Amino acid sequence: MDEGCRVNGGRVTAGEIDRIADRLLELIGSEDPLEASLSGIPGHDHELRDLSADGRFRDRAVQLAAEAELAEPSVTRSVVLQLAASLVDKLNAGLSDHVVANFLTAPAIRLATYIPRVVPITEQAERAYLERLSAIPRYLGQAAERNRAAVAARRFPVARMVRTAVAHIDRYLNQDGDLFAEAVLSGGRTAERDRLLTDAVRPAFARYREVLDQEIAPHGRSDDKPGLCWLPGGDAAYDAMVRVHTTTARTPEQLHRTGLELIEALADEYATIGGRVFGVRTAAEVQERLRTDHSLRWGSAEEILTHARATIERAERAAPQWFARLPEKRCQVEAVPDAEAPNAAGAYYTAPALDGSREGTYWANTYRATERDRYGAESITFHEAVPGHHFQIALAQQSTGLHLLRRLASITAYVEGWALYAERLADEMGLFSDDLARLGMLAEDSLRAARLVVDTGLHAMGWTREQTVEYLRANTVMTEVDIQSETDRYIEDPGQALAYMVGRLEIQRVRERAEHDLGDRFDIKEFHDVVLGGGALPMPVLDEVVGEWAVTRGGASPGT
Repeated sequence: MDEGCRVNGGRVTAGEIDRIADRLLELIGSEDPLEASLSGIPGHDHELRDLSADGRFRDRAVQLAAEAELAEPSVTRSVVLQLAASLVDKLNAGLSDHVVANFLTAPAIRLATYIPRVVPITEQAERAYLERLSAIPRYLGQAAERNRAAVAARRFPVARMVRTAVAHIDRYLNQDGDLFAEAVLSGGRTAERDRLLTDAVRPAFARYREVLDQEIAPHGRSDDKPGLCWLPGGDAAYDAMVRVHTTTARTPEQLHRTGLELIEALADEYATIGGRVFGVRTAAEVQERLRTDHSLRWGSAEEILTHARATIERAERAAPQWFARLPEKRCQVEAVPDAEAPNAAGAYYTAPALDGSREGTYWANTYRATERDRYGAESITFHEAVPGHHFQIALAQQSTGLHLLRRLASITAYVEGWALYAERLADEMGLFSDDLARLGMLAEDSLRAARLVVDTGLHAMGWTREQTVEYLRANTVMTEVDIQSETDRYIEDPGQALAYMVGRLEIQRVRERAEHDLGDRFDIKEFHDVVLGGGALPMPVLDEVVGEWAVTRGGASPGT
């Protein structure tokens, strides 16, 4: 046990859990400095991950969990235990060995996603930015070594994804300008940055591209075997990632079955709402219309951005009736950068920086805009921005009474579960502009239910890529461009897609229980304050927190 961890009668003394949380936050930042920079974990803006240090990170997480076990029960202790266990699971899964193309998870490709978004606003931050750029050759060299070692151990990447990664790097190397040169630097640091890009960064990307193309691609798995279950140790790796992303003990088989049941249950809503919109009678007819009617797609990239801004403004006006606290700053809207857009999701959110250097931002993908549907845009905006990710993340950052670990914790089931809950909440709030937009809400529900089916199908049941594509074609209303990109996302980010529906079902369950227990004393603003007021929580801990609130609230006299 580290020096300074005081034990009294076998228990860690009061207050020590905060020190353990300090050290875990530092470990999380060191293990993933890019994510740390976006999340606001201080002290890591100059770093890139040491891709050779998994064993050291794992041992440290195990040690911190053992220390936390000795602490008195508390919410912070539960969060520490969950995050430490998740870090161990993630490291044991070893995805960095063979994940090469996903813009949020592949070690090399994510550089282009994260680094340009950390805007240096001080001289110290500028120096950190340059130090991080100078680390890219070492980092990409380590990525290449992990890819080579994985091939030697028969932990092959998917061939399609290697080709995608090569194409992504080619776009970077061949573009006018340099995406790492977008930050405005002062004095002679601009010249130093340009020298680094020319002499170190771009050559490092070119070398890594050759490794992928010449050494790794020939060993790639076919589209018939894209899941983890086809790799040595793959079943255990998938079980670990399911635990990471759901924080529950549900098995892949249970999640698969839940997804199938949810898909079936949505049919009545499709028929009812779709009948009003299109005058048809069955869910299948509604879905076919949504898939094929080109009049339901966007006319231009600018139309996507304008609509997103208007949708956010409408949600902001209604929010005070449903939330006791509101974010201090508004959510910004930007287009996904061109170099990233072809392989990016339809939309996503990046959190504000704690130091105010970066606003919370909703990124809308305008790539091939006229092939993207518009009926789902409102639901997606409520999910990613208001009252979804922006409310949850910004409010957690504002909760200065919480330990910093809890203000910045990333627990996928909670974060994505809240955002999916926000889509249905938006319907309660009367935010959807019409029934066509509400069909978009059902379309998003279908997607999240289908994710339970296809993610488990791919990684636990041996589905082919084409099986996945065909299931999504038959049971969602996504356009073909989205089906293809979503399928590749699930292949390279196993388990993450499960978190959305698992988290929402848990939030709905604890709300329904509180409504039942409290009756007329249930207050939706208070409930949302309880759910959002403690930072991101594992699902079992959220269950306990809401249950304790309901007991306390139920004991109060009416009106208090």
